[in-house]
Amino acid sequence: MFRTSRTPRTSETDRGTVPRTPPVPLRPTRRRVLAAGAGAAALLGVAGRARAAAPAAGPTAAGSGPGPGAAPDGLAPYASYWFPDSLPAGVPGPGIVWRSLSRWTPEDDPDLAHNTATVPLAERFTPVPANGTARDGQARIASLVSFAPTAQNPSQGSPTADYYALTHWAYIDELVFWGGSAGEGIVLAPNAPVVDAAHRNGVRVLGNVFLPPVAYGGDLQWTRDLVQRDSLGRFPIAEQLVRVARAYGFDGWFVNAETDGGDSALATRMREFLRALRAAGEPHGLWITWYDAMNSTGRVGWQGALNALNQEFYEDRAGKVADTLFVDFRWTPDTLAASGALADRLGRSRHELWAAVDTESRGWNADVRWDAIVPRTGDHVVSYGFYRPEWTRNHLTDRSPGAFHHADDRFWTGESLDPARPAPEGSWRAPATAVADRSTVAGLPFACSFNTGHGLRWYEDGRVSSDTPWNHLGLQDRLPGRRWVVDTAGTRPSVTLDFADAWRGGSSLLVSGTLTAPVAVGLHAARLPLTRASVVELVHATGAGPVAVEVGVATREPSAPGGPVPYTWLRAGSADAGAGWRSARAALAPLAGRTAYALAVRITAPGGRPVVWRLGALSVHDGARTRRPAPPTAAAVDAAARQDGRAWLRLSWRAAAGAGGRARHHEVHRVLPDGGRRFLGGTCGTALYLPGVPRAGRERAAVFEVRAVDELYAASAPARAVLPWEP
Repeated sequence: MFRTSRTPRTSETDRGTVPRTPPVPLRPTRRRVLAAGAGAAALLGVAGRARAAAPAAGPTAAGSGPGPGAAPDGLAPYASYWFPDSLPAGVPGPGIVWRSLSRWTPEDDPDLAHNTATVPLAERFTPVPANGTARDGQARIASLVSFAPTAQNPSQGSPTADYYALTHWAYIDELVFWGGSAGEGIVLAPNAPVVDAAHRNGVRVLGNVFLPPVAYGGDLQWTRDLVQRDSLGRFPIAEQLVRVARAYGFDGWFVNAETDGGDSALATRMREFLRALRAAGEPHGLWITWYDAMNSTGRVGWQGALNALNQEFYEDRAGKVADTLFVDFRWTPDTLAASGALADRLGRSRHELWAAVDTESRGWNADVRWDAIVPRTGDHVVSYGFYRPEWTRNHLTDRSPGAFHHADDRFWTGESLDPARPAPEGSWRAPATAVADRSTVAGLPFACSFNTGHGLRWYEDGRVSSDTPWNHLGLQDRLPGRRWVVDTAGTRPSVTLDFADAWRGGSSLLVSGTLTAPVAVGLHAARLPLTRASVVELVHATGAGPVAVEVGVATREPSAPGGPVPYTWLRAGSADAGAGWRSARAALAPLAGRTAYALAVRITAPGGRPVVWRLGALSVHDGARTRRPAPPTAAAVDAAARQDGRAWLRLSWRAAAGAGGRARHHEVHRVLPDGGRRFLGGTCGTALYLPGVPRAGRERAAVFEVRAVDELYAASAPARAVLPWEP
């Protein structure tokens, strides 16, 4: 059973029991859930010129700018959430805006440009798994994640590094933007940074339609609103959901009907609604996942299975109704086996069934009967359905980025932190030991600066250009999917993503420890076509050393899962301690006409000395790069408020088109009176909210520069916008 709340900002469940009403929790738990959600919007080109429709005043404005501050005049854009049609009785709580989806139009949405996802869904391939027990073509993973509260979820990141910066996309098929509550809204569209990061890694993202249990404020009228027909027999909310997904740039909807009290006629109407939603969305590649709650009687009865009572919401006599089914936590080994067998009989893949795995309260200590889902011997029965894996952040006392990523790596890879060499299995069956990873690194140019999408500072060319903590998943790189495969005949050093220094973004790859033998670190699985002009470049630095560096390129895959990768090693120079960041290049002409299937680095320390070595960037491209991307145009301050020597503003611009090519993302800097530049934020879209920008001395105007950044991180010439200060 999923969660709603009696109070506007929290939700709780106990798989069908009615818990007592608790105080508002400080941290989400299985029974006390911070109902989170989001929304997005889309309008290409210049949008958002109008000031935001005045939402209820929030306690804090959040954005990618220089620091927090109370935002005057409701300028801060937030992700979108709605009720299907009718609104609750009474008035919304502080910071909450009640909206009706039936009356939404993209033309009237003032936050469209701030909520637009622009990165297309990348194609994926499956390399030979690094783990001998991982299987291709069988179990996959759906992940239900609450990134922030439903209300006041910032559209474009925020000035804190304390964020669930998911990076293990390689194991995930489907991300559900989980959240919603009876006091805020029950239809949530994913925010743009999450969608952009997921799409860059080939992962589809679903919005959430959450019809809450009556015990937590659910109203059966909202279910009736959802499935209402118009005078022509159409389902207007189904058409609106498709319109939202297309406009905002995400991939479909997770539909969770948990409001009890219906009858078989309402169940029939729900099935017809799903069919209409599918028919309208299928031409656009939209996806539907149905949650095992409402059954064919119209009542809520969680089956823990695909069976005769809920089959019609998944597959009826006319064919497919939903693309996948999320099986409730009540499953048993027998019900999952029967579910898989029924899917087989229906001509559907049994791996389209997500078996719910509750990780919200105990994470990798969860008590799960793994063999019922992904047995070690025999075929996988169904697929994983993780509920709230952001436990890897929420349970920590130290929620620094480094501590979070260490915990998150353990969750996805296992205690060994090496998917090729798993630790003896305890109670946790890490995804990397069962599920084959996938990659989108399949074309040139390719670059990675090991940026996780959050950090304590922002770095450019190895120098700090903003000392403000930040998060924005849209700026995240395509990171190595297998973290970390390390080969050495000696002592294994520590290999991690580190936030104390970086070449670009907020983080770098750090190898530290005593190297008693050469150490090879596997990086990206790839399908990169190589030519005589192809080169590989590294940017690296040594804090303790010296070290000799080689880059590995594999032009064949291993012969079997878990087998050694046949790298060709190319010299990439050496680095001395304290010499700072340095670049190295290796020509790939000897490998022309072949395909790079994997990339790696190998470092050697003479005399087995301790090393602290960082890899700041890796790129593969053809020849010298001389052209910069085309600059954006029409940069403008759309709306602003000034108070006590600070400004809150909305900035927008037009993305370049034509010969300049599509930008990877855009970056915004403040030009200081002395000519220096300070990073304020970035986005894959064409609008950014900047909170609390301070006046520099007695300057007459604040000057902002917007640059397009391409796949190799080359920046365009700037487009400028000016905000005059009041005398």
